[in-house]
Amino acid sequence: MTSEPSSPCHDALAPSQWIVRHARLVPPRARVLDLACGRGRHARLFAERGAQVIAVDRDATALAAIEGVAGIETHLIDLEGPDWPFANERFDAIVVANYLYRPHLPSIVAGVAADGALLYETFARGNEAYGRPSNPAFLLEPGELVAAVGGRLTVVEFAQGLVVSPGRRAVVQRIAAVGLGRQWPPPLTPEA
Repeated sequence: MTSEPSSPCHDALAPSQWIVRHARLVPPRARVLDLACGRGRHARLFAERGAQVIAVDRDATALAAIEGVAGIETHLIDLEGPDWPFANERFDAIVVANYLYRPHLPSIVAGVAADGALLYETFARGNEAYGRPSNPAFLLEPGELVAAVGGRLTVVEFAQGLVVSPGRRAVVQRIAAVGLGRQWPPPLTPEA
């Protein structure tokens, strides 16, 4: 299955505020997997915090923007192949923004270490009213991320609905969750 052309968000340079808000869930020297990383806005964020980041995308041009950046190892991989490329690996954190390929969603959740974190934000049903993506294959159903982590991770925060920012409206779903081995409660960033 081929995804729709990348949205302007995929090419953005500033990290998602959702990911920034929950970055404290990721320890400084963590091993982080940044899936469909684009030009590496989140890979850079975590590398600057001392993490060792594996940044994955199928776009060689996008990956070139972070090639050679300290703390970031790039991998040119089409994540929509039949086999999950990280099947036997666990990560201290997995970060996903503006990407969905349902067949591998269970593998993504399973790839979070027992005390790791999942930070996930992408488009949801209803976004078709505001532009791309509009294909239902790339839009989460209401509550889908909570259902995906159910019993495997503990939800720290979940949000879904319409977000409005200058020049952009989108329907999104966001989750920050931690492994069942994580000390509870995890540290939270105070509300701004």
